[in-house]
This record gives sequence, C-alpha cells and structure tokens, in this order.
Amino acid sequence: MAGLRRILHSLWISLFFLCLSSTAEDSVTQWPLHNDGYNKVVEWDHYSFQIDTQRIFVFSGEFHYWRIPVPDLWRDILEKVKAAGFTAFSFYSNWAYHAPNNETLDFSTGAHDITPLFELAKELGLYIIVRPGPYINAETTAGGFPLWLTTGDYGSLRNNDTRYTNAWKPYFTEMSKITSRYQVTDGENAICYQIENEYGDQWISTTDKTPNETAISYMELLEENARQNGIRIPLTSNDPNMNSHSWGSDFSNEGGNVDIAGVDSYPSCWTCDLSVCDSTNGAYVAYQVVDYYDYFQDYQPTLPEFMPEFQGGSYNPWGGPEGGCPDDTGADFANLFYRWNIGQRVTAMSLYMIFGGTNWGGIAAPVTASSYDYSSPISEDRSIGSKYYETKLLALFTRSAKDLTMTDLIGNGTQYTDNSAVRAYELRNPSTNAGFYATFHVNTSSGTNEAFHLKVDTSAGSLTVPSHGGVLRLNGHQSKIVVTDFTFGSAKLLYSTAEVLTFSILDGVPTLALWVPTGESGEFNIHGAKKGSIKSCQGCSKVKFIKEHGGLTATFTQSYGMSVLEIDGIRVLLLDRTYAYEFWAPALTTILVQGPYLVRGASLSGSKLAVTGDIVNSTTLEIFAPKAVKSVTWNGKEISTRQTEYGSLKGSLSSSKSITLPKLTSWKSKDSLPERFADYDDSGIAWVDADHMTTLNPRTPTTLPVLYADEYGFHNGIRLWRGYFNGSASAVNLNVQGGTAFGWTAWLNGEHLGSFYGNDSAEQASLTLPFTNVTVHTTKSNVLLVVHDDTGHDETTGALNPRGILDATLTDSTGFTHWRLAGTAGGESNLDPVRGVYNEDGLYGERVGWHLPGYKESSWTSVKGSALSVSGATVGFFRTTVSLDLPSDHDISISFVLGTPSSSALTYRAQLFVNGYQYGRFNPYIGNQVEFPVPPGVLDYSGENTIAVAVWAQSKEGGSISVDWKVNYAAGSSLNTRQINEASLRPVWTEKRLKYV
Repeated sequence: MAGLRRILHSLWISLFFLCLSSTAEDSVTQWPLHNDGYNKVVEWDHYSFQIDTQRIFVFSGEFHYWRIPVPDLWRDILEKVKAAGFTAFSFYSNWAYHAPNNETLDFSTGAHDITPLFELAKELGLYIIVRPGPYINAETTAGGFPLWLTTGDYGSLRNNDTRYTNAWKPYFTEMSKITSRYQVTDGENAICYQIENEYGDQWISTTDKTPNETAISYMELLEENARQNGIRIPLTSNDPNMNSHSWGSDFSNEGGNVDIAGVDSYPSCWTCDLSVCDSTNGAYVAYQVVDYYDYFQDYQPTLPEFMPEFQGGSYNPWGGPEGGCPDDTGADFANLFYRWNIGQRVTAMSLYMIFGGTNWGGIAAPVTASSYDYSSPISEDRSIGSKYYETKLLALFTRSAKDLTMTDLIGNGTQYTDNSAVRAYELRNPSTNAGFYATFHVNTSSGTNEAFHLKVDTSAGSLTVPSHGGVLRLNGHQSKIVVTDFTFGSAKLLYSTAEVLTFSILDGVPTLALWVPTGESGEFNIHGAKKGSIKSCQGCSKVKFIKEHGGLTATFTQSYGMSVLEIDGIRVLLLDRTYAYEFWAPALTTILVQGPYLVRGASLSGSKLAVTGDIVNSTTLEIFAPKAVKSVTWNGKEISTRQTEYGSLKGSLSSSKSITLPKLTSWKSKDSLPERFADYDDSGIAWVDADHMTTLNPRTPTTLPVLYADEYGFHNGIRLWRGYFNGSASAVNLNVQGGTAFGWTAWLNGEHLGSFYGNDSAEQASLTLPFTNVTVHTTKSNVLLVVHDDTGHDETTGALNPRGILDATLTDSTGFTHWRLAGTAGGESNLDPVRGVYNEDGLYGERVGWHLPGYKESSWTSVKGSALSVSGATVGFFRTTVSLDLPSDHDISISFVLGTPSSSALTYRAQLFVNGYQYGRFNPYIGNQVEFPVPPGVLDYSGENTIAVAVWAQSKEGGSISVDWKVNYAAGSSLNTRQINEASLRPVWTEKRLKYV
C-alpha cells in the first residue's frame, strides 16, 4: 500500500503542476497588463501594480505636511513610515494652505515648499501617491478649499462652472508641474496622481447609469490640466464607498474615467462618535468587517484591488473623549482588519492616517477639535507604540512576500478548519503555487479564544497543520496568515503556522524571522532540509525536528524572547510578539536588528556597519549582518559588540537622558478687548464697513446689511462686529452661525449682555438679549459689540454655509445705522506668509502681535499665582518667555497641558500660542482635550520661547486657566531635535502690527 500511495502521490503532483502551468498562462492571457498610454514604467492588472517590471504590494500611509509646519521634521515621520515596512506614503496637498487669496500662490515659504517631501521619498526609497484635490475633505476647514472661495462668487463649487474652474486652475497647474518633476517615469518616486477626492458623482442614477454630465465635465477638466502640465503617471480616484461606482472604466466608458479607480473604507467608523456612522456601513458593531472581494470582481475586474484610504484610526470630534478612541482602532484592529484586506485580495492600500498631526492654526473643520491624532500608528506627539508595532508586523511581511502580489482567491469558509467558529480565505499565486491562508473568526466581532487546525494544499500534497500536537489559535480579535510554498531566497517553506515576519539573505544564506503571540506554539516545514539544531533557546520549549514531506518539520512554543534554530545552514529566528515588535529590517540593506525602540536606517561600507535609530530604555542591540562586518556604530558612535554562537553581533545601548523642563512662570497680562467700549475708535485699517446689501451666497440674509464675515475678507476664527444705533431700544435678537462648538458674546456700550457658550452639535444659535441691566444712550450712539468665534467652515456641499450674523434685529428701535467688522490683521493680505493666514484670529492682541516673539510687554501687569485669570466677561492676554537648553543627540517631544482650576467657571475659550503659532484651542465647556503637542522648530530647544495665551471669558464669572508643559518622550536618536531650529520659521514682531489696533 505504501508503494501505491507514493505512485498516486507522484501522479497528483504531476497533474497539479501541469494545471499550475496552464493556470499561469491563462492568467497572463485573461489579465493583461495595462498602462496609461504615457508610460510603461507603472503598469497594472487584475492582480497588482507593477513598477519597472516588478510587481509591488503597495502598503502606504497618509501624511499631511501642512499639519506639521517644520520641514526638518518630515524626515522623522517618513523614516518611521519606512521603518515600519511601508512601501509608499500618500499626501493631500492643501489648496487653502498655499493660496491665502485669489492672487497669491505660495509653494516656497517655509513649510509651503513641498519639494523636500519628494526628495526624502527618493532618499528613503518610498513611493508617493500624490493627492492634490482641489477638494480634499481631510476634516480641515472647507475641506481644503481656500476660504475666499466660500462667498458664492465662484458658484456652488466642485463642478464645471467657469468661475470655479478659473479659481482652481493656478493651484492645480502648479501642483501638477511640481509633481511632474518627481515622477517614477523619470527615476523619481511619484507613482500615481489622484483626481479630486471622494467624488462619487459620475452618475445621477447608478442603477440605470444616467450620467452626471456636469461632474464628468469637471473631472475631464482636471484630468486635462494634469496631463497638460506634465503628469505622465496613472490618474486615480477614490470612491467614498462601494455604492458610487464612479470613474472606473470597467463599469462604463462614460467620460471622466481615470486609469485606476479605488475605494475608501472606514469599517470601524471614521470618528470617535460612533452614532453618526450608520449611513455608510450600517449600525456600528465592534470589529465587524466589510466584504470587498465581490465588489472589486464585479465592478473593477481588470484593476488591482486598490484602497486609497483604508482606516488607520478615527478623528476625535468636539466633545469626544480625552485622548480620542484608540481602543476602537488599536493594535487588535490593525491585526485583524489589515489581514482581512489581504484575505480579500487587496494588494494596494493606504492607511488614513499613518500620522495625523495637529489642527494647528485654525485649519480644522467644525467636526474636529485641535487634535488630529486620529489614533494613528504614529501618534500626534510623534511617538510610536503597540499599534505601530502591530502594523509593522504585517507591513514587513507584505514587503517580503513577493508572491502575494499575484494571487487568485481559491475559496473561503469553515471547511478549511476543524473549528466551526474559524474560517479561512485561501489565496494562491498561479505562477509559483505559493499559498496564503488568512484565518479569522467566522464572526469577526467575536473575541473568543479559538483553537483549530488548518487544511492546506502544498506541493507535497494536502496537509492538516499543525500535525504534531500543537494548535493554531485566534485569541481575541486576532487573525493569522499561514503560508505554503513560500520562497525565501533559495529556500522554501512548505508551510508555516507561525507568521512570517521577514527574511534576509546574508552571505548567500537565508535568515528567516517567524513570530507567534507570546506563549503560543508554531510549526513549519522547510522543503528539502534534512537536519536541524537549536542554537539559542530564549523562551522556547517543545522544540522538535521531524523528517517528512520531503523536508524537515520543526515544532516549538515561544514565550518572551527570541530563539534561534539552524536548519541545513538556514538560520530561523523564532520570536514572540513582544520581541517581534522591536525587530527591524532596515530597507536598502540586508541586515536585521532586534532591540531598539526604533531603527531608522542602516548603511554598510566594507566592514563598517552604521545603524541609526532611537533608544528610550537601555537595551541589548542584536544585529544579523554579513560576516564581513567588523565594527558597528549606533548614531555615529562606535559600540562594542561580541559575536554570538549563531553568528549575530550583540552590544549594549544606554537609555536616553532624563529631561526636566523649566517652570512656566513670570506671566504678564493685559486686557485684549477695548472694542467693547463705546469710545473705542474703530476707524483704523483693521476695520472695514460691513455694508453689502446683496450677496451671491446661497443663504439669503434675514436682515441687511449682509453680516457674513467672508464677504469682507475675514475668513477664520474670531471676528468682532460693532453695530451702531441711535435712540432707545429694549433688546436685540442675534442669530449667529459658526459651525459645531462655536460661540459668541455680546456687549452694549461696554456692558456684558450675554453669550452663547456653544455645544458639540449646534452650528448656529439665536438669542434675544434684553437691555434691562445695561445703559442705553439716548443722546449719542450706542455700540453693540459681538465677538463671534467659529470652528472652521463646513465640508463638501456645506462649504458655502456662511459664518457670521444671519439676523440682527433691535426691539423698539428703528434699527442699526451701520456695522464695522475686524478679523485677522490684514485680512487676506497674508501678513505672516510663514505661519499663514489661518494662524491668527481677530482679537486685539493678535492683530497687534502680542502673540509674536519680540513684542515688549514690560508695561503689562505681572500675574500673581499660578493661574491665568480674567475678571468678568472680557478677553485677557497673557505672555511669558522661557529658555530651553535641551540635550543634543536626542529626539524630544513636548506637550502643553491646559486645565481649569476648581474655583473657575468653565464658560471660557482659550487659545495657546507658541512662538507665534496657534497650537491649541481650549474649550473646557465643550471639549475634553487638555494636551497640545508642539513640535521642535516651533519650539526653540536651544533658545528663548514666547508663550502666549488668550482667555475669552464668556460670562461675568470670568475664567482661569492653568498652563504647564511636559515631556512626552525623550529618545537618544539620530534625529537631533535641538538642531531643528530654523529661525526663519519663527518671524518676530514688527511695528507695522501697531496699525491694526
């Protein structure tokens, strides 16, 4: 019988590989490569992108340069992206950030110069997905539209209206020209160019394919402009869901189609407010996945499964929990959902966000507070933790698993396992027979601990694994990918129940890294191997070697640590999850490293190896490198190493230095609301007459004149309205609009009338304020001051929703004689091109530059005590300076911590300025954010820093705020944040500011 089994088995293998050869040929015929007709460097088919004839798994993450306005820090973010195993990054450019007015386009001042992004990509070996809009959404004010576009003068936007077209052309033309110099077709790194954003408007009716000719014309205008200005890489799109079916040539041949259509998906809700997400995926259920495979096969069968945005986290709305909602999209989410996409055959996905950054300078839309941490793998303060490390485990695998870029879905279901609670998706490469089995709970929202065995097909026949006493296990919200016939160098894994992390070829011999969750077992078979031994057993147990299936099977259990096996000269590293988290495979080299908090890169020159990275706690540095390496430097300093019995090099790295920040003391204060008094002179250039009697805004004012701030060139943050009337009046009714969490306060002749404090849902508020307890002049003019805050313009179709006073009516009066308005100093003239027009609001102190370095506040009142307090309903401005002298060779992250003393009312709003940059909007009445990270470069780590706080008390109780700061982390690093000290990023005060009183 044994002989018969061998004969049958040989016949089975012969038939299998005959079918395999036929399948590979059929795949080439059925799914030919496409290109955009402009180049053959970037091509694609049903399986994946191909660049320079090499298929690639595009694992990307979104990064917004304009949310971290220090170009020297972009290296930090992108080095972390690369270190995690990503092959690309994506970025929105921001029309609003580059176009302060309709006559200015700035791509050169400070962080407005985006060329360093492209240059860093080339240096680090990261591809780029460029997303220029014109509309980007991004939870930024007006979705990235410049606010001068929101008046109605340019039409309803996002269409083929000539007024709108003439507005976007200069910006879009320049973005296309810049990108054209950095395309992969010319040896650079931009691989595709997205047209518009989540614009699923190709159809009036998707069901009967009734085209939306206006939308099609708009897309064609954008595409034509891109091509005319040098774009020779594929044009892409990103549908906001799987219902739009827009811009894909597989679905129709209507106009406006792009080369590669993609789908955005946020299966766990894009916001921490889970109640608003029903409209997209149905009612929120934790860890419930979405099926994508059928959609792509039905509607985009000749294109790769491309997700230009897949959930990397969730933004925190006004009123959301302090610190956001990382538990909803944490390390378990990364493990499960990103592997789910693999099982769905996705080969190109970009996480939104990989680094969220900060909504500094008023760039946020009303939906978000100052933080844009987004619960991203790289946190707002630039730190990395379990979610980053968990994402790295999969990203390194996808970077090394070349066969994953060309697979067919063979089947899925519980028939692959012996546990009805567990299912698998089988993917197989038709050319190489490499198999990938992605395993999940049948109900992915379940977090039970499930043990199972898996049925797999291999070149040695059908097997059930593990087969020597162990089990596979899904413990909690977890997934596993089991590989079969996986090639690493000249060797091949017949199968492995431990997940592949990565591999490297050192001196012609493979080193393979496998990992399991701490305490779990694993089993793998190396094809053709005959002998195995244990070289190191740190946390391992139950290691056995069994000759079978034409190779050698190894079984093991791995607790905390890393064990090393040698199998026919092949080095196999067995890591538990904890050790795998701090295991690195620096790109552009062959070395492997274990131990540091972060490895940024490595370079080999002869016998000298230079490694760069970050250390927080003292650790052992272990390096797997070619035998020729005789010396190792860490961040430029040579370290002593010893060679282990299994050929690695080990050395020790010391912990980072302890950092103590000086106290924030010596505050001085001054009132910043002289405008509330009737005798204030508003005839200066800071003020304009609000006298328009008509508007093109689609919202018709209830009363005249038009009191929409954008009409007069004041677009963001706090604006001040002074309304004059003569004679008696008994009350005023004000209806003010400012977006979610906005607020306003009114005074008559210097006396407080009342306030709308705001809440996390109201976008406008109407109040009738009686004049019962204030003085109304009968022989001279009365002055009503309304201080109006807004939290940014609405997105999508709401961008035109006005900001300002919708209705102003006096009771028992003939009405207002005239209105004057002040906002950001200089309006649209962009007085501070480095920080930009969205950095400042219209408060008196901001207009005259009290928040800027270099202003002399010697005549101000010294603050007693630790709290910054305002008496009564007014605005107080506070300043102090503090010097820093932080150590070099360190990456240090600092946050400001704002709080409300127990004796203070919560009815106030505050703004934090650091060296002139607005880095925090603190609203304790509504919001819960108390920590505000401020990056080096904005902070001067080796010099004097100006800290300013504006406190707007909205009630007669006044308000008090506490201000402190803390070190988020300090890491010994190749990134020296002390040297990120470009003085040009911190322009100082000049006397011209005095004109804007």
